[in-house]
Amino acid sequence: MEYTPLDGKVAIITGGASGIGASTVHLFHEHGAKVVIADVQDILGQEIADKLGKNVSYIHCDVTNEDDICNLIDTTVAKHGQLDIMYNNAGIIDCPSPLGRILDTKKSDLERIISVNLVGSFLGAKHAARVMVPQRKGCILFTTSAATAIAGISSHAYAASKWAIVGVAKGLAAELGQYGIRVNCVSPFAVLGTGISAARSEADVSKAEFALSNHVGNLKGQILKAEDVARAALYLASDEANYISGLNLLVDGGYSVVNPNMVNILSANMG
Repeated sequence: MEYTPLDGKVAIITGGASGIGASTVHLFHEHGAKVVIADVQDILGQEIADKLGKNVSYIHCDVTNEDDICNLIDTTVAKHGQLDIMYNNAGIIDCPSPLGRILDTKKSDLERIISVNLVGSFLGAKHAARVMVPQRKGCILFTTSAATAIAGISSHAYAASKWAIVGVAKGLAAELGQYGIRVNCVSPFAVLGTGISAARSEADVSKAEFALSNHVGNLKGQILKAEDVARAALYLASDEANYISGLNLLVDGGYSVVNPNMVNILSANMG
């Protein structure tokens, strides 16, 4: 009999219509979960739900709108009778400059990123906890970033939003552990298909893959893709991680623990 670690569990995935969220929807469904996709990309979200079948549904949800979040949670519980996994994955990056300097950052840009990334995640966790506390069980996940472990790889606004989520997650792990609720973060390095490479040509994506594999990433010969992050989320959502809470799981190929400057200097001098 095939092992299905999420068999019988009900999961909500915000930002589930594309990128990391869509990969996670497919993987959670494959491993037995009943999945609710929450997004503002109605056509993409509904297409995934239609493709995967009756155990996957789509609900329009703007995570910055608390009424939308309430409706998402309440509709899910009304349909499935429970909520086991709340994956607060929806997020945005700075466009057109994901590495924008502070002097170039507008207050409105900061507020927009904070509103989606931090406030959206906070509201998702708040209303998931509203359901999970009486159940005395549940798993709350967040997508953050390797920017929470190493500086200089994102804009200040983006890093601030993701660092704040880690702070919220750790606080929730302390607060909600008494109810059997686990809270964790998944923090990826640059992911192809989201942000830096989305909506680009195949040639541009190939260049990005080469750069990530050979110049930027630490783990040579490997390229981080959305499905890799989804697998990390699957582990944290499953009972295999039943005593893991308060963790910020870096999916970065060791990038954050290595300072490449000396290696690069030696390589250049010895080359």
